[in-house]
Formats: sequence, C-alpha cells, structure tokens
Amino acid sequence: ATDKEIIKCSTRDFPYIVSKGLSGGTTVASTIIIANLAGIKVFVTGGIGGVHRGAETTFDISRDLQELATKNVAVVCAGAKSILDIGHTLEYLETFGVPVLGINTKEMPAFFTRKSGYQLDYKVTEEEAAEIMKTKWDLGLPGGVLIANPIPEEHQMDKAKIDMAIEKALIEAREKNIHGKESTPFLLSKVLEVTEGRSLEANIQLVYNNARV
Repeated sequence: ATDKEIIKCSTRDFPYIVSKGLSGGTTVASTIIIANLAGIKVFVTGGIGGVHRGAETTFDISRDLQELATKNVAVVCAGAKSILDIGHTLEYLETFGVPVLGINTKEMPAFFTRKSGYQLDYKVTEEEAAEIMKTKWDLGLPGGVLIANPIPEEHQMDKAKIDMAIEKALIEAREKNIHGKESTPFLLSKVLEVTEGRSLEANIQLVYNNARV
C-alpha cells in the first residue's frame, strides 16, 4: 500500500479497515485493542494521546484514554504529547481509575521535554511498576496502567522553544479549521519545521528509551 492508502486507524476505524482488508496505521487506542486481543500485557509508544487544548468547547479527547481505561494493558510512553492539555489529561485518567506511574520521576514528562509542571502521585522503578501492574490485575481491578518515562536528558528539547512552536501551530490549525484525527499530525509537523528536524530525532530517541524500560 502507498502512504495515501494507509488510513490512520483508531477504534472507530477498526471494524471498517479489518472488514475491507485495508492497511491502517494504528493509534495507541487501536494498538491497545490488538494487544488485548493477543494477550500482550505491555507495549511501548512515543507519547499517549489525551485531552486536546480547548476540549471544553471542541470535545476533542483522544480515544487512547478510553481504551487505556477499559483494557488490561500497560502502555510505556514519554508522557503526553506537549500539544495536549496535560493537566486535563491527567484528570481524565484519574476519573477512570488509570494509575500513572513515573519512572524515576514525580513529574509528568511532556514528550519532547522531561518536565511539564504537573506532578504525579507515584515515582517508581521498573520493577515496582511491574509489581503494581500485577497487583492491580490480580485484585480484579480492570483497566490499564500508564507508565511515564521521561526522554533522556541529553535528547530533550528546549521547553520554551517547543511551547512557542506549539502555540503558533495551534493558531494556524484554528485558522485552517484543522481538527479531529488530522490535528495531531499537523501540529507535530509544524513543530518539526520550527525545530529544523531536531524534534524527529528526539522522538526516535525517546521511543528507544521507552523500549529499554
């Protein structure tokens, strides 16, 4: 399949793509579905989706959060993408009972940067995270676990520069009426432009780091 034939596949797209035998690029939400079907208990991604900025009027909340809340799968990530409303994302996860565990950190990482300004309840080691996962499911408490692992210090980006790029991209997205499943690729592509490609390298390095965990 060519790039144009590969559909961004979240939960709502899954039945259509599978029934038609098409190719889909999975989101965290649909990867959770696949992992759950296959009996895989943990997988790695870059950043989790979440509550978008302005969601109080747009209702734009990633399906990633609902799948994480309802499937017994743990997701290792470098926090929430910094294009999101990280505070509201953490509130949403708390409402649905999803533990958010920081690997050797008490602060929610923000994908390209190690810090977001939002505190986590639990700072744990990898071994402690595994014990918490097992305990949760042994107790019959349904739903996933989010394991937040900060990008390595040497690969993190300048927070002020990233924030400025995101603010500009959000304004442009509003002007062009870009929303829904198109918004995240658009915003990340704008950050890539502003950082002259360095954000892509940071993205690759944080995924390697998550895989190590």
